[in-house]
Amino acid sequence: MSMQDLAERFRAVDTTAICDADKTVRTMSSAIRPRSAQRRICGTAFTVRCRDDFLAVLRAVETAAPGDVIVVDGGGREIALAGELFARGALVRGLGGIVIDGGYRDMAYISGCDLPVYSRFVTPMAGTVSALGDLQTPVTCGGVTVNPGDIVLADEEGLIVVAPDQVDDLLARAAAVKDAEGRLVARLTAGATLSQVTNLDQHVDTLLRGEPSSLALLA
Repeated sequence: MSMQDLAERFRAVDTTAICDADKTVRTMSSAIRPRSAQRRICGTAFTVRCRDDFLAVLRAVETAAPGDVIVVDGGGREIALAGELFARGALVRGLGGIVIDGGYRDMAYISGCDLPVYSRFVTPMAGTVSALGDLQTPVTCGGVTVNPGDIVLADEEGLIVVAPDQVDDLLARAAAVKDAEGRLVARLTAGATLSQVTNLDQHVDTLLRGEPSSLALLA
């Protein structure tokens, strides 16, 4: 599946439907927050590991392929590892976004920027620029492992990471979740209650008996 096809399929769902389809999906900490005007990400991870030094991030911006998402393991430190110039450079190269477990700065520009930018902190203090760091190695960002080539997906709800060999099936299951939700919304809009569109009463009674049960939507 091409990245264009993947992006099109992701537009039809959202990260909440993906998480409902698979409770084990890697979900970054909500401390990694959107900083730019554009929040939606769909791209291949280009990973970076560095500490208090942004040379590796600069190298990544200039090395990654168009559509790639720069994912930076900055150790969760409150030091800016990128700013306005990095975002401008990423836009020129057609990258898909920048996600930093560390700091970002230059919000006067970034807040209206079309490049999706996420970070743990906003801070004016930048790191040094003399350590090579590591590129394209497994990293930890937002509390989850991100491997080079993983698929990074983000929207207003947050950031998730999916192995490329799992994304096709996961998007299909997320689409089924959205379809079911659509039918539920239609019935609620028509005046049905949540108890009428789910097996809520039966589910609670079964749990009270100490037996396993699952909440389900009713046709």
